[in-house]
Amino acid sequence: MIDPSALMGPLWTLLAFVGLGWIATRRLAIDPRPIATLLIYLIAPMTFFRGLVLGGPTPQFLLFTAALFGLASLIAITVNPIARRFFAPQESALLAFSSGTGNTGYFGLPIAMILLPPEEVALYLFCLLGITLYEFTVGFYLSARGQFSVRESLAKIARLPLIYAFIAALAVSGLGIDPPDALMDSLAVFPATYTLLGMMIIGMTLGRVTIREVDLRFILGCVAVRYGLWPLLALAAVWLLQSMLSLPAELGLALLLLGVVPMAANVVVVAMELGIKPEKGALAVLVTTLAAPLLIPFYLQGLMRLTGL
Repeated sequence: MIDPSALMGPLWTLLAFVGLGWIATRRLAIDPRPIATLLIYLIAPMTFFRGLVLGGPTPQFLLFTAALFGLASLIAITVNPIARRFFAPQESALLAFSSGTGNTGYFGLPIAMILLPPEEVALYLFCLLGITLYEFTVGFYLSARGQFSVRESLAKIARLPLIYAFIAALAVSGLGIDPPDALMDSLAVFPATYTLLGMMIIGMTLGRVTIREVDLRFILGCVAVRYGLWPLLALAAVWLLQSMLSLPAELGLALLLLGVVPMAANVVVVAMELGIKPEKGALAVLVTTLAAPLLIPFYLQGLMRLTGL
């Protein structure tokens, strides 16, 4: 069983990073847009290149990456036309993007490192990668289509370096290239920076929010997908795998964790980069993030009982 107290420290630390971002904007007048650009074009690619090279891609790991990419894309493509019926183009695009992802990286990865042994953390990272690839391909396209043409949206995706970082990491591993220790050591600063700035940017965006940005319908839609649909899908995925093979408890826990994290901070990052209602996205992310310290232990324990883990 999971001891909820073991999660409280990391969860509240991550929320403290959000508070630091709010202070940075309110007191220091820091503009979060350049930080969003840094996250997308530099810090995220470096973080995932390092993680993939160290994790050592295997066919099993890449299968989970493909499965999570497919699931996230399917959810977003399904939610997109439904959202268009109830929201304006920019809000519907943002809701569709958020429906396919969660804060599996900035938020979920530190928790996975507490709950899982190192070898299963590597598997979690490859599952996370599938969702991240969705964010910067299908999800980015759906978000861009709320404001840009098909051609412009595809052009923006082609400029995203995370896709090329993924290909480069696969090439390095596939060719048996051993990167110099000095290089890998220098890249070790990026994961912590990725988490810190990813959470701070939520607070930075909230520091610019006014009362007119509060959209209860949008927030409720995001909460319903993140804490309603995703836990059920994670539960169904574990049940399906249990019926097909002998599923290790750690792998089952990794999959369940993917389903119970709050909304992705990258909702704010991508919305800010594309200029599509980042303040509304930040409010929805904040609500689900504030609920996380209470809901994650509750959800995980309940889902573990239902799956017999």
